[in-house]
Amino acid sequence: MNKTDLLLSQAKKKILILDGAMGTMIQRYQLSEEDFRTPELADHPKSLKGNNDLLSLSRPDIIKAIHVAYLEVGADIIETNTFSGTSIAQEDYGLQHLAYRLNYESAKIASEAAAEFTAKNPRQPRFVAGAIGPTNRTASISPDVNDPAYRAVTFDQLSDAYKEQIRGLLDGGADILLVETIFDTLNAKAALFAIQEVFEERGMPLQPEEGGIPVMVSGTITDASGRTLTGQTTEAFLISVSHVPLFSVGLNCALGAKELRPYLKVLAEKAPFYVSAYPNAGLPNEFGQYDQGALEMSAQVEQFLKDGLINVLGGCCGTTPDHIAAIAQIAAKYAPRKLEFSTTSDE
Repeated sequence: MNKTDLLLSQAKKKILILDGAMGTMIQRYQLSEEDFRTPELADHPKSLKGNNDLLSLSRPDIIKAIHVAYLEVGADIIETNTFSGTSIAQEDYGLQHLAYRLNYESAKIASEAAAEFTAKNPRQPRFVAGAIGPTNRTASISPDVNDPAYRAVTFDQLSDAYKEQIRGLLDGGADILLVETIFDTLNAKAALFAIQEVFEERGMPLQPEEGGIPVMVSGTITDASGRTLTGQTTEAFLISVSHVPLFSVGLNCALGAKELRPYLKVLAEKAPFYVSAYPNAGLPNEFGQYDQGALEMSAQVEQFLKDGLINVLGGCCGTTPDHIAAIAQIAAKYAPRKLEFSTTSDE
C-alpha cells in the first residue's frame, strides 16, 4: 500500500494528529546569529537570525529533534520546516536562490524522522506534510494606503514561487502538501494552481483516491468578525478553494480552540472534504506569548470532538509536544467526523 492509500485508510479509522508549533520549539534553543549561518553563508551581508527555515541547512539536528519530539507524543503528521520557504519570503534575507534547497532538505529531514517511527510501529504510519505558508505579501490588498490599486506581488509571481517550493517538497519526500495560514485566498489560489501545474508536469493525478499526493488547505480567521484578513467568511473561503479535490480543509492560527469552534462548525456542516483544526494555545498575552497549558487546551478541543467536527487535529502558535500529547490522548477516545458524499443527482 502506498503512502496516500495508507493515509486515506488511517483517516477513516481515527482522528489524525498533526504536530504543534515549530517556531515555539525553536525559540527554546535560544539560538544566535551563528546558528543560522552555513559555511557558505559565513559572510552573507544580511542578518539571518530568525530565518527559521534556514535551520534545515545550518542546524538540521535541531529540526529533526523537534520532529522527533512531536512523533514521540503521537503525531501522525509532521509539518516540514518550510513556512517561509518561497523565494518571495526568502527575499527579505537575500536568500531567494536557496528556496528549492530549503524545501528539499526540510522534507528530507522530516521524511527520515517519520520513516524511523513508522518502522518502529507500522500500525501507526507517520506522514510528512509539506508546509506551504502564505508568503509575506498579499495579492488582494494594497500595502500602500495612498494607492489602493497597487499590489506588491502578482498572481503569476506567487504561482512561480510556489511551484519551486512544491517541487522541492515533493523531491524531498513530502507525503502531503499543506497550504496553510491563509489570510488571502488569492494567494492560496496561486498555491493551488501551482500544485495543479506541478502535478500535471509530473504526470501525477490530482485525486488522492487515484494515487495523487493529498492536498490540505487551512485558512485563518483573524478575529471575532469571523472573517479572513481579506474579508471572507468561513463559508466563502470554503467555496473559493473547493474547485480542487482536497484531502482536507480547515482553520489554524490567530485564535484559540474556544474561539475557533463556531467557524469549524460551518466547515463541518458544509465541506465535502475532511476537516482539520490546529488552533493556537489560547490568545496571546500583552507580551505576545501564549499561556494556555496543555490540559486547558485539550479540554477546549474536546468540545470539537464531542460535536463530531474534526478529522485532523493539532496545534499552532504556542503549542508544544505537551499540548500535542494531551490532544492525542483526548482524540483517541472519539471517532472522526463522517465524510458524507451525496449519492443523489440534480440531473
